[in-house]
Amino acid sequence: MRKSSIIFAFAGLMAIFAIGIAIAATRIHRSAAPVHADAGGAKAAPNSADPPAVIKFASDPSPTPPFEVKDLMGTPVSTSQFPGKVVLLSFWATWCPPCRLEIPELVDLQARYKDRLQVVGISMDDADTPQEIQHVKDVASELHINYPVVIASPELVDEYGGVAALPTTFVLNMSARVVQKHTGLYSTEDFENEIRSLLSMPVNATVETFSDTGQIFLTNAARATELPGVDFAGLGPEQKREALKRMNSQNCTCGCGLTIAECRMNDSSCDVSEGIAAKIVKDVSKIPPKAVHH
Repeated sequence: MRKSSIIFAFAGLMAIFAIGIAIAATRIHRSAAPVHADAGGAKAAPNSADPPAVIKFASDPSPTPPFEVKDLMGTPVSTSQFPGKVVLLSFWATWCPPCRLEIPELVDLQARYKDRLQVVGISMDDADTPQEIQHVKDVASELHINYPVVIASPELVDEYGGVAALPTTFVLNMSARVVQKHTGLYSTEDFENEIRSLLSMPVNATVETFSDTGQIFLTNAARATELPGVDFAGLGPEQKREALKRMNSQNCTCGCGLTIAECRMNDSSCDVSEGIAAKIVKDVSKIPPKAVHH
């Protein structure tokens, strides 16, 4: 997947305000209690008097889709290289203003948690020629990136369920399982709370868990019992299961290439999948509950 095929979050008219929105988003994300530097260079847990932040991890994290590629310097990079470390896989692009705002925060985290954290930048740039690759290298140098940067292939992007917006960051625990995914800007403080928690380090935060029903990997939408914008209220248990089965087996016609359930999880504003889902619910509601077969 390349720039031309990404549904960029700051597209259209909103692109005009991208930098302003990005800065505002960063300020909003900085609602977590501040974290203070300790003698080891990393930041210590915030004062216990501060209200705790809330961080969320998948209770049933999926294994990290493996990849083995070469970074911009020709050095092999593999998901198997980082056992015992927290890993941030950051999908970004040189043409993405919010990505450029977030990268200094990732550089800072990599420098301070270098022995226990590994950031990997995955560039979504079109980089099929030496000149295009050199451009990515130049930007990486300009931003003082201190972690490996690889060029995304369509296969790699597909393995991670597609990337609908930039930046997108997957958070991996020390067992190489994906416990969270963040779309859009995310602040140093929030990332740091997650990193420290996964490393069993002191942190003033409350950990909550959730079942991944498409929030991280869209393929897990098949686990969902509720979908954004879909009203199952008039269905009995058997009818609801039948409706969900149909939504997980029928593709959306909006061009996304996803099932109805996946499209609803990926883009709750899609009126195409919303309409099809409503029709499925209506059709299933006409089937007597005892006549529903599985």
